[in-house]
This record gives sequence, structure tokens and C-alpha cells, in this order.
Amino acid sequence: MEVGRSIPRVDAADKVTGRAKYTDDLCPRPVLEAKILHSTIANGWVKSMDISAAQALPGVVKVLTCFDVPDIQYPTPGHPWSVDPKHQDVSDRKLLNRRVRIYGDDIAAVVAEDELTAQHALELIKVEYEEYPVLLEPEQAMAEGAGAIHEERPDNILAKMDLRTPIADSRYETVEQALADPAFHQFRGHYETQQVQHCHIENPVSFAWMEAGRIRVITSTQIPHIVRRVIGQALGIGWGQIQVVKPYIGGGFGNKQEVLYEPLNAWLTTQVGGRCVRLDVSREETFQNTRSRHPISFDVAAAVDQEGHMMARSCTAISNQGGYASHGNAIVANAVTGFRQLYPDRIGHHSTAYTVYTNRPAPGAMRGYGIPQCNFAAECMMEDMALQFGFDPLTFRLENIMPLGYVDPFNGITCHSTGLRECILKGAEAMGWDKLREQYKNQTGPVRRGVGMACFSYKTGVYPISLETSSARMVLNQDGTVQLQLGATEIGQGGDTVFSQMAAEAIGIPTEDVHIVSFQDTDTAPFDTGAYASRQTYVTGKAIKKVGLEFREKLLSYAAELFPEAEGLTISERFITDKAGEKLISLAELALTAFYSLEHSVHISAEDTNHCKENTFAFGCCFAEVEVDIPLGKVKVLRLINVHDSGKLINPALAAAQVHGGMSMGIGYALSEEMKLDPKTGRLLNGNLLDYKMPTSMDHPDLTALFVETDDPSGPFGNKALGEPPAIPVAPAIRNAVLNATGVAVNSLPLSPQKLVEEFTKGGLIGHV
Repeated sequence: MEVGRSIPRVDAADKVTGRAKYTDDLCPRPVLEAKILHSTIANGWVKSMDISAAQALPGVVKVLTCFDVPDIQYPTPGHPWSVDPKHQDVSDRKLLNRRVRIYGDDIAAVVAEDELTAQHALELIKVEYEEYPVLLEPEQAMAEGAGAIHEERPDNILAKMDLRTPIADSRYETVEQALADPAFHQFRGHYETQQVQHCHIENPVSFAWMEAGRIRVITSTQIPHIVRRVIGQALGIGWGQIQVVKPYIGGGFGNKQEVLYEPLNAWLTTQVGGRCVRLDVSREETFQNTRSRHPISFDVAAAVDQEGHMMARSCTAISNQGGYASHGNAIVANAVTGFRQLYPDRIGHHSTAYTVYTNRPAPGAMRGYGIPQCNFAAECMMEDMALQFGFDPLTFRLENIMPLGYVDPFNGITCHSTGLRECILKGAEAMGWDKLREQYKNQTGPVRRGVGMACFSYKTGVYPISLETSSARMVLNQDGTVQLQLGATEIGQGGDTVFSQMAAEAIGIPTEDVHIVSFQDTDTAPFDTGAYASRQTYVTGKAIKKVGLEFREKLLSYAAELFPEAEGLTISERFITDKAGEKLISLAELALTAFYSLEHSVHISAEDTNHCKENTFAFGCCFAEVEVDIPLGKVKVLRLINVHDSGKLINPALAAAQVHGGMSMGIGYALSEEMKLDPKTGRLLNGNLLDYKMPTSMDHPDLTALFVETDDPSGPFGNKALGEPPAIPVAPAIRNAVLNATGVAVNSLPLSPQKLVEEFTKGGLIGHV
């Protein structure tokens, strides 16, 4: 069995020794350097631009402005394309923008012989603006007379959705009637999450040149095939005129599930005679000009019966989209859907979601795709209701979690397997939940401790909301090993390793005999939409299994030609064996024969596509123990335990590492990370790793990752989502632990010292000065 083994990562040695080649390692030198001029206003127009001094600077090859680019608006999110216009992404930006919508918008670019010259040239460009008021919050942008940020949306509402589940109780015509029924406990709450950045190690970088009339782009991306398509759309050229190559990538977390600067770089090379142009961006530009996680506010209401059953809920979510659509309404739509799914309402549910243009840096996809935001609201709400109505918070959750066989009434996603109840009980036992809840009752003094928990559910991939397709190719090498080629991408998560294990399992050979091609090249790699939505081990895994079984049959078919009298041929321990277990021929000998036989020479390979039309839910929970210094407003996380049901684990060691990474991101989201903007100008104030407060090793407790393995019948090997889920429940678990310690409910993130001191003062724990 290859699936289920904790084998070392296939890329481990190259990465720890420095042999692994990332985008910038492959860039030829010397190379032309490109730098971008960013606007110094957040809302308005570029009226004119004087580039004469910059163009005259020795070493400057070309200065290009927003007045020079093609008049084409194009989409940037890493979604599969749709032939149905109604399901296509919003096209609302150009390569360089004359209409300024965020502070730091891209308005011009310089291509020079070296980086220093390019930077100097930017400083010589003079810009005249027409400036409008800065709108950073949805309430400002939706106010009457605010002015349109995009003329296509005069009210600045990019999209709105309103969904009501069927009413399951004839006594009520609407959810609102159930919410107002005095027979039920009634709850209302307001929760908010903040804007945070991915902070991957490698900033977005690419280089591009022209060869044989085609544009070649080497880039750090999660979605090479989608990058190719968007470049074609942005430049107005055929997609076949573009080649995109993705080498090793230094993290993405969803930021590189967006087509960032590749189209601009591709266009720049066409403007300098096809010479190679490198376009790198600084950490500050990565913060300001790439993507982030949406700040979302939630107004929620619930009706709970006397036994603790969830009867009805409503949720209104407003997502701050910033200056450009990016992934658009998909994020907040996913959020309110996730809010509805984890605890199905017995009578009915009503969700409303708005996505609003503002002048903030535009958010996009980030690990969890709206679910960390809604999970904070949902799990804080569960804790607050349990406290208000006198229920045990753990029992209250167990009473209401999604049951096996649940089918979402709108999208049909089905709960094919669930170990959530077991996860909760396992986590509670590991934490010593009952003992600590009793121990931490009735605390006094300035330093107190508490424990909290949070649950989550997460779908696996994007079907049926969007296309799910993946292809794989396997080729027999002359030594009997197998070459595996995919369009799916390794982005640091261990994908190449589990893909290799899956291929080996399907064929019946050791993983060591699978050689995976780690770089994706759109000229040669089979089509795959890329790394996002925790989809690859599920969707790409189905393609690998399908092709692996086809490849195995081709090997056995060729062996049957060599041994026509043999019966029950199979593959075992690198040999073709018969039903008695006798070794007939090694795979190495079979390969040489197939390649060089004078009677029947054949290059054995298999390639196929899997159009995935299934989905399923992964589950889990987080338990947190914290110590709160009330006068300082400081939270120290003492213990953190995540328990996951991700179906069958392909590689348990990699699964634990994935969970640890997600828990680390959750700590930052909970306690310290937030993009701070100047309310007058819209300028980002902390766009660097000094002022933006990510947690360090000093802020981490020991992280415990536990698993409850289920066998999901829809998964290729019983597996389901794990990539994004570990980051989801940590923040609400920590918040609920702070509530348990202090009795003060803080309903927005992050739980920073300033905010906690203010809330503890309001709650009477700190005396008023």
C-alpha cells in the first residue's frame, strides 16, 4: 500500500540543499528590469503624465503609461473559464489604469537596463490627478451621492444574493416569523473580521520574452493554465501564442490563485522588441497591490428551542471588495453558504450577502475562501448562545452538527462521510475539556485562563458552482519506472508527494518508481485549473487514479502478449506475476522489450481527463487554552489542538505538517494581523513584515494535530479536503477561550491588546481612568 505511508517529500532534498529552482533562479542575466509607478491617490483619474525626463534617463529602454495600454478590461481571478457569459468573472481592470481606484494603483511602467535606473526613472515621472473622496468602508460607498468607483456599478454594489431555504414547518411562512416566535430562545449578534495578507515567502515575480512569435512567461503562480488564458484576454491575442511555465513556488495561500502581474509583463516584452523583461515587486507592493483576505461584517439572528435545537437563523454579510472585483461575490457567497451548512436549521434559513466596491486594496482568494470569516461569526455565535441560554457549548454543538447524508438544498453537495462528532470528543479528551472548564470557573485577579472550541465544515473543490476538471499523463520509462505529468501544481503543500503516492497505488508500484514532473509548462502539461479550493488530492486524485488504472491495464495487456498462456496477471513488487504468484518478468525487462521489440514496439503511456461531478464535506474542530493578562490586554496561547476528518490520509506526516501550518496562520488571524489604512488617503500604513504583526515562534505553543479517519466513498482513495481547513477554526476557538477566561465577548478580529483593553474596560474588568 502506497497510500497511507508517511514517506518523505519527493522535493525535500532539493529544497533543503538549495538545489530547487524558483522563478528568479531561472531568470537570465543580464535582463531588462521593469518597475511600476503607483498612484498617490486612492480615488480619481490620471489627467496627464509627463514622462519626458524619465524617458531621457540613460539606461531607460521604454516608459509606458495608462494612456498606452490596450483598451481591454479583463478578469484576474483564478477561476475556470465559462462559455456561459453569466458565469464569467468580472472584467474591470486594464494592464495600467487611468481610472484610479486604490492608493497605489498601477498607472505606468518603466523598462530599463537595470533595477536602479528603472526606480530612478519612476521618480522623474510627473502626474496630474483629478481626485475624489476616499471611500474605505461599504457604508460610505453605498451612501447616496458617494460616486461610482466603477461606472458599471453606480451604487458601488458589485453583487447581491438573497437565498431562503424551503420552510420545513407549516406554522411559519418565513424564517423571520420563526425568529420572532417567543416559544424559542432568540439571539441577535454582530461580528466582524479584518483584512489580512497572505505573507508568502516569495513575492510575485515573473520574467517574459518572445520567441518564434510567441510570448513565454516564467512565473510564480498556482494556476499556470489560467494565467495563459488571462494573458491572452488582456492582450487581445490567441491563447496559443502564449506559453506559461511554473517552477517551484515559495508559497501562495490563494494570492497566486490570481493573475497578478503576468499580463503586464507579457505586454511589456512586446513593447521592447521581445527582449526578456523581469518584473518583480517588493514586499510593500505585494501588500498594497496584490490580494488579501476580505473584511466581512455579519449580522446574525437565531431561534433555538428549549432543548437546544437550532430552529432558524438568518445571516446578512457585507464584504468589502476594495477597488477591483477580483474573485467578486464568490467569496461572500461561499461564506454565507458555509454559515448555513455546518449547523442545518430545522425550520429554515435566510442568507443575504453584498459585495461592495471601496477604495481599499482589492482582496481576493485566501486560504479558506470566505469560510474563516463566516466561521468566526458562526462559532462566536454558538458560544454566545450557549452562554446566554444556559447550554454546555460542546453539547450544544454536538446536538446541531451536520448529519451524515445532509444535502445542501441549493447546490446539492452531500455529506458522504462525517467524523465530526468523533473529532469533537477526541479533541475534548485531549484538552481535558471538562476538567479545565470546571477549574477555570469563577476566576479573579489580573491574569486568568480559559478554554474554548470551534468546529468547521469545508467542501472539497468547487463543483457544482464551477467546473472541476483535471488531466494526468503517465509514460513508461525504459527502466520500468513511470513519468507522471500533471497540470496540478505543487505550491509547498506537498502535492507532488501525494500525487506520486496516488499514482503508485493505482499502478501497483512503489512510490520511488514514480518520477513526477514538478514544473508545469502549458505547452506540454495536461490541463488542470490549479491549486485552490483544497481540490487537488480529490479532483486531480481522481484523474491520477483513472489514468493509473488505464496505464496498469496497458502494462498487463503487453505482458499478456509475452506470456499468452499465463492467467491472472498482476503487478507485484516491480514484477508481472501470475495468479500463483510466480514472477514472470520485471517491469524493467518489460519496458525494454516494449521499447525495442522487433515484433511489437510500443511506447506505453496513458492520458485522460476526469470531469469531476462530485463534492463532499471535510470536518474538524479546534480546542484552545489561553492565558489572558487583563490589564495589558495580552493573550498567550498555551495549547492548541486541531482534530480533522479529512477522510483517508494519503501521507499522515504531510497531513500533520499541513495542519500545523494552518494553525499558525490562525493564530495570527486571531491575535495580531490586520492591514491598517490611513482613513484620509487610503494609503496602507503597515505594508511590511516589521509593522504588520505576524506571530513568531515566540507566540506559538506546541501545536497538536489529531485525526479521525473516515473513508469517503466519493474520494479517489477515501480522501477529502485538508489544504485550507486547518486555518479555519483557530481564531474563534481562541476568542471563545478568552470569553471563558474573562466573561467578555469580543466580536471582531484581531484580538489585539488595544482592542482587548477597551473591551475589558467596557466589561468592568479594568477601572475607568
